[in-house]
Amino acid sequence: MDFTELLGIDAQPGAPLFEQVRTRMIEAVREGALPAGTRLPTVRELAGQLGLAVNTVARAYRELETAGVVETRGRFGTFVASSDPTGAAMTAAAGAFVAAARAVGLGKADALRYLDVAFDNVGGS
Repeated sequence: MDFTELLGIDAQPGAPLFEQVRTRMIEAVREGALPAGTRLPTVRELAGQLGLAVNTVARAYRELETAGVVETRGRFGTFVASSDPTGAAMTAAAGAFVAAARAVGLGKADALRYLDVAFDNVGGS
């Protein structure tokens, strides 16, 4: 599989490269281009294909695993997880948001107000 074409990483200034890899992998999973159970290239292989640093790809893989989008099966490799990537990513993001809100002493109502403001201010639908 040609991950260079599939992921379409843009080396120009903008989103960090690890974030581009992470986001584009989630999109590929959601769109069915990377179905559940697909074995992904090793970190070194993908870094070589994309012309990126190994640490950049490793960070993207770690974040994808934390979000439940991929799973590492030891020496057998990294695979697309069978769960819904959107749900897994949103659960991980929500958990991080709640932890951050609690760390600064916010309750649920105050934290939800921040989400309302963010939805109003961040582009998209």
